[in-house]
Amino acid sequence: MATYVCKVTDATRRWIVVDAEGQTLGRLSTYIARAIMGKHRPTYTPWADTGDFVVVVNADKVRLTGRKLDQKMYRWYTGYPGGLKEVGARRMLKNRPTRIIEWSVKGMLPKGRLGRRLGMKLKVYTGPEHPHQAQKPEKVKFPA
Repeated sequence: MATYVCKVTDATRRWIVVDAEGQTLGRLSTYIARAIMGKHRPTYTPWADTGDFVVVVNADKVRLTGRKLDQKMYRWYTGYPGGLKEVGARRMLKNRPTRIIEWSVKGMLPKGRLGRRLGMKLKVYTGPEHPHQAQKPEKVKFPA
């Protein structure tokens, strides 16, 4: 008996809506990353895109535990000399709350071409509304 390997064309993709209100950032991110990669399905294939699309709403109400709100720093390099930028978690949550979830989930995805492709399946919004009603997403109560 041969091992079953799911092809990308055989994968059925769903749209999942996750409400981030009151959820811990790390636990929420691991759930989202698993859903995007397709690890929650029996047809998971590590080298193929077989996961679901994930829409996150209320990203501005995500919770950071402990002293992360005051101590965690987000850093990125612009490419220019002296271009190392650094922003605290409290300021990032106030100005760009969607970026916190995006960076957290993308850090858990595979690196390389597949990871970049999987990262495009994540949609994050600050309020309770999102423009993906036509895809008929399933509202999932975290953790599912």
